[in-house]
Amino acid sequence: MPKKQASFEEALTQLDTIVKQLENGDVPLEEALKKFQEGIELSNYCNDILVKAEETVTQMVIQTDKPSQQEL
Repeated sequence: MPKKQASFEEALTQLDTIVKQLENGDVPLEEALKKFQEGIELSNYCNDILVKAEETVTQMVIQTDKPSQQEL
């Protein structure tokens, strides 16, 4: 998980920065490994947020699709 509780957008921006640094190839190996690990953690963090958001949307759709008592 990121060092501080970042928003999804902040974590994604950090991940994008790490990817660009690693793609550049200018990072020493030891630092690259640390950045890669941080990138994995950020990726997992973003994925967790997306899964929770999907679950929330699914629940909202289910609630919207239920007929109200007035319709019965």
